[in-house]
Amino acid sequence: MDQALFQYLLRMGDTTLILSHRLAEWTGHGPALEEDLAMTNVSLDLLGQSRMWLTLAGDVEGASRDEDQLAYLRDAPEYRNYLLVERPNGHYGDTIARQYFFDVWHYFLLDALRVSSEQRVAAIAEKSLKEVTYHVRRSSDILVRLGDGTSESHARMQAAMNDAWRFVGELFIDDDIVRTMAERKVAPLHSQLWDGWHGHVRQTVHEATLTLPGDDEAYHPAHRGGITGRHTEALGYILAEMQHLQRAYPGAAW
Repeated sequence: MDQALFQYLLRMGDTTLILSHRLAEWTGHGPALEEDLAMTNVSLDLLGQSRMWLTLAGDVEGASRDEDQLAYLRDAPEYRNYLLVERPNGHYGDTIARQYFFDVWHYFLLDALRVSSEQRVAAIAEKSLKEVTYHVRRSSDILVRLGDGTSESHARMQAAMNDAWRFVGELFIDDDIVRTMAERKVAPLHSQLWDGWHGHVRQTVHEATLTLPGDDEAYHPAHRGGITGRHTEALGYILAEMQHLQRAYPGAAW
């Protein structure tokens, strides 16, 4: 088995899966009907992407585990998602801050993955990038509308952004897995995504009349560990809900 590629694919699949679940929690609870539907569609996009990543991970692993087994039959320490996406939804501003930071990173990463030396990775990235381009446009727009809105929405959006900012540093860490993927030209060094990401974020935050926290605040060591299986308690609650039916009725199918 190609262990490095398998682990990298789990990061991609688990991250999009967990964020999809988080966004699905807003279904029927959005601030407006149009936004409720938009958020649900983004959730479905991410779920579809997760299925592709986890299916490929299962193929690479070669242990006859399909996307469902990888999603429903692993415990929290076996998940490799970034901590940012497992953060609780909070109020809508909290969700948008988390989503915007992720969307922009996701866009730059997928854009780089389109030229991956691993053709199956490149194909998933090519397909996913079209959806994520929309995700960035949408979350950017909502961030600006909330930041440059009323005094209350501005204050709450600033606080939400400050809170989410503490977890973005993990997205740009180059550990042994990322470096191995970069050496093989399967994926870029994640640290190389920072400049493009930061430039886009800085411009949008300025338009939203918000203040971007300092770069050092994004790299606090206490706010990383998801990609190695060290998660917050929030992931346990997500999995308890997401995996309930499969755990209660093993092998059940429609």
